[in-house]
Amino acid sequence: MRPFGLSIFILLLAGCGTTSNVGYVDSPNGRPIPARQDRNTFHQLVKTDLDRLADIEYAENASTLRLLMLKMYKRNPAEAHKSGLGTAEQIADYVFEQAAVHHWQFDALGGAQDTAAIKLALTPQYSGDRVLALVVGMQSMLFRAHGNKSAFFLTDSIEPQNLYNAARNIEIAVWKLANARNAQGELLLLTNSQPGEVQNLSFEREFSKLIARTDLLALTLAEKSQRFISRLTQSISTAPFLPFR
Repeated sequence: MRPFGLSIFILLLAGCGTTSNVGYVDSPNGRPIPARQDRNTFHQLVKTDLDRLADIEYAENASTLRLLMLKMYKRNPAEAHKSGLGTAEQIADYVFEQAAVHHWQFDALGGAQDTAAIKLALTPQYSGDRVLALVVGMQSMLFRAHGNKSAFFLTDSIEPQNLYNAARNIEIAVWKLANARNAQGELLLLTNSQPGEVQNLSFEREFSKLIARTDLLALTLAEKSQRFISRLTQSISTAPFLPFR
């Protein structure tokens, strides 16, 4: 890709993000703040421009999912107590900072990952922590779509179709999340504002960022590698979750 094109890509990616981070450090008020990578390391010498962009995209999506997790726990406070992993903040810290320990395997979810965990969150009969299931499902799905990596180097290759399918799966999950109800007709998880409440579309905006970043990287990688992406033609409301190659 030409430098000018990469510059535009970086601006677009940054525009859908918050801060490019790979972890969190303690702030004076006790809340986590993003910690940036050291860009003057040997690691940066063995990365292509697209590797660096993939780093940014993956880290930004993780940051957005962490934010969504905390927002959903605030909107659905009873869910955090179901997993037995502590407070909302403690659960988010464990999920996003201890991946090397849990490898996206949680006893509270029966070991379910990616779309299997998402389906748990959207199953009316499920009695566990739906927020944990949904977020772990989405994050582990993105991890798998990136070739089971969270940092990318010269020798790595990401399949664009997997990224595209992950973006569609997030769209499908968000649609189901807005419509899935229990036997009493109540939403399984509250996100955007309900009738009679002050309008709040912040959840929709954050999910849209996940989809936009993932799609943008998928299309860029497909163009760079001259690979064809098979696009979904079925309606999101009736489409099943898409598999990975």
